[in-house]
Amino acid sequence: MVHSQPMIRLKSRVQIRSLLARQCLAEFLSVFVLMFLTQGAVAQTVTSRGAKGNFFTSFLAGALAVTAAIYVGGNVSGAHLNPAFSLSMCLLGRLPWAKLPIYSLVQVLSAFCASGATYIMYYDALQNYTGGNLTVTGPLETASIFATYPASYLSLTGGFLDQVLGTWILLVGILALLDLKNKGVPAGLEPVAVGLLILAIELAMGSNCGVPLNPARDLGPRLFTYVAGWGPEVFSAGNGWWWVPVVAPMVGATLGTATYQLLVALHHPEDEEPAQDLEFAQQKASYLETPDSAKKPESKL
Repeated sequence: MVHSQPMIRLKSRVQIRSLLARQCLAEFLSVFVLMFLTQGAVAQTVTSRGAKGNFFTSFLAGALAVTAAIYVGGNVSGAHLNPAFSLSMCLLGRLPWAKLPIYSLVQVLSAFCASGATYIMYYDALQNYTGGNLTVTGPLETASIFATYPASYLSLTGGFLDQVLGTWILLVGILALLDLKNKGVPAGLEPVAVGLLILAIELAMGSNCGVPLNPARDLGPRLFTYVAGWGPEVFSAGNGWWWVPVVAPMVGATLGTATYQLLVALHHPEDEEPAQDLEFAQQKASYLETPDSAKKPESKL
C-alpha cells in the first residue's frame, strides 16, 4: 500500500508505540462496536413495538456485532470484549494478571459510552415510546434495552446458575475454536465462528435473562441508565439482580476454562505444535512494526 507523504508524517506524529495503550484503544473500540450494534437492535425492536424487530433479530444482531467487534481489535488487544474472557486468558497465562483490571475497566467504560451513543440515537424514539417517563419495570419499561433483567419467574439462584452455565459453554466453545491442536478454524474466520457460537447460545438460553454472560456488557450500561434518568431502581429491580451478571460469568469462565483444559487441552500429544500465545504474538507484532531505530525491549505494561 502506498501512503502519501502527509499521511506518513501524520502517522509518525500520532502513532502510539506503547503496546498497552494500543491494546486499550483497540479494546475500547471493539466493545463500543459490540454494544452499539447490540443495543441498537433491541432499541429498534422495543421502540417500534415489535414492528421492526423481534427476539431473533436482536439475537442475530448481537452475534454479528461480536463478529464485527473481533475483527476491529482482534490482532491488537485480542478483542476480549468481556472481563470473563480476559480472566480465562490470565488463567491460561496468555494475558498478564496486571492487565486484567485494566482490560476490565476499559470494557466497562466503553460499554457505558456505547450506551450513551445508543441513547442519543434513539432519544426521540424513546421519548415517543415512553412519553418521557423512563421506567425499569412495567409495560413500557426501556431499561432492558441497555442492561439485562431477569424474567418474572426467575430466582436469583436460578439466574446465577443460568449465567454460570452460559459462560461455561461460551468459554468451552471459544477455547475449542482457538485451539490450534484441535479441529481449528481457518485463519481469519475465527470471529465468524465465535459469532455463530454466540448465536447458538442466545437461541438456546435467551429466555431467562437475555444472555449477558459479560460483566462489562451489563454493568457499564446499568451505570449509564442510573445516571441518565432511570434512577436507582436499575440496581434494585429483580430482587437486586444487578450483581448476578457481574459475578456469575467470572465463575462460569473459570469453570469453563478448567473443563476444557482438563478434558481436552492437557491431553494433546506433546509432539504437536503449540498454540501461539496471544500476548507473545502481540508483542512480536508490535516489535516488527517498530522502526529499527526505535526497537528496544518493551515492558509488560
